[in-house]
Amino acid sequence: MDLKEILDQIPEYQEFMTIAELDASSKNLAREFENVELKEIGKSRESRTIYCLKIGAGEKNALLFAFPHPNEPIGSMSLEFLSCFLAKNPDFTKETGYTWYLIKAIDIDGAILNEGWFKGEYNPLKYAKNYYRPATFEQVEWTFPVKYKKLSFNSPLPETRVLMELLNNLKPKFMYSLHNSSFGGVYFLISHEKGNLYIDLVNFVTRENLPLHLGEPELSSMKKLHDGIFQSTGIQELYDSLEAEGIENPQQVLKMGTSSFDYLKNFTDEEHFSFTCEIPYFYDNRIGDRSLTELERKDLRLESLEYIKKIYIHSKKIFRSIRKYCNKNTRIYTVVENYLWRRGSALNLQIHEAKTSSYYDGKATVAQTFDLNVSKRWYDLLYCSMISRLCNEAISNHPENEVELTIVKKNFESWIEQNIKELLSKTKFEVIPIQKLVRIQIGSAFITLENLSLNK
Repeated sequence: MDLKEILDQIPEYQEFMTIAELDASSKNLAREFENVELKEIGKSRESRTIYCLKIGAGEKNALLFAFPHPNEPIGSMSLEFLSCFLAKNPDFTKETGYTWYLIKAIDIDGAILNEGWFKGEYNPLKYAKNYYRPATFEQVEWTFPVKYKKLSFNSPLPETRVLMELLNNLKPKFMYSLHNSSFGGVYFLISHEKGNLYIDLVNFVTRENLPLHLGEPELSSMKKLHDGIFQSTGIQELYDSLEAEGIENPQQVLKMGTSSFDYLKNFTDEEHFSFTCEIPYFYDNRIGDRSLTELERKDLRLESLEYIKKIYIHSKKIFRSIRKYCNKNTRIYTVVENYLWRRGSALNLQIHEAKTSSYYDGKATVAQTFDLNVSKRWYDLLYCSMISRLCNEAISNHPENEVELTIVKKNFESWIEQNIKELLSKTKFEVIPIQKLVRIQIGSAFITLENLSLNK
């Protein structure tokens, strides 16, 4: 069975599945197929059951998990398809040589807080209004234990401990953390080079008619290996990057652990491969345009930071006005408070670094221009938009102040909506069908496995 034959079986999904729907599908699959086992592998922070499908009986283990961040449901649809495909094709599953462990949702509680945008037609404004992404120290993907320089983190979340136990027991030869962005192009994070992987992945994305992400990297600390391909990273690279920017005690800014990739490499060797495929919900073709503009990259970076600073100042003002009405123990409060603190701590340093570093010297490409003018600003607006949800919590806690808080909420929502509409008016974005996104995540997995099988 060739790759195209596999990918052409992916259904034309019209919307994302809820956690309840994903769990029900897994239970039905385990009941229907003898080669499928459904395991209860732990509980979430809110005591929901985390399920893992075990399919096949190969000598090597493959661990794939979706919802590493709760606003990233594409991977759950990829594993929905993959689980059904492997169950229905036991001969193919046997040929892979792997026992497949599939977790459709590792951050269940956070995913449920995003379900407001899973159904119906997808659009950026609907996404922003129902968006939730936790603070870094509450992210499953970034709370693995680590000791590095002055940073010492040993407070893994219950969900992270579930993954730690699986990694310790399975020592997977292939680990796939299924992430996605919301705006940009396709890019990959890999643990190391293997075979013709770089070229194969790039050619595959091109054949599927999606652009590579050729703008600024998600983090300045990320090492570029090839166009659209970066080195998998842990907290160490980010720590060193902050140190280089002049922050004397990066551990006070980070307050988080390391990644699943970094944790896995502690007790495995180079035969074990870590892989991530980042794909967007929607995109503008300019994100893949390498041609140079007449614009200075440094100037664009500074303009982008000034825009973000303006957004930050207004959002902080609104947060301060409602803070006394909020329950400080909720997820939404925690992430808003953490975002504003982190952004306030970093902005002036980032502005100084942009002015003095040679990193941003030279003319910007079209892709870099789009990334700085649109994508980078978009992500800060998403974090700020959660203040509207915080207003709802405040109203629920203090109904006697409902009139006052409702006015604050409506004014803030109008401000956010205006900023998002103005930002998107500069784009010609296209919403990518879920089927195409699943094709990219599944196809890139099998392309990677094919390269891993070379030169045994």
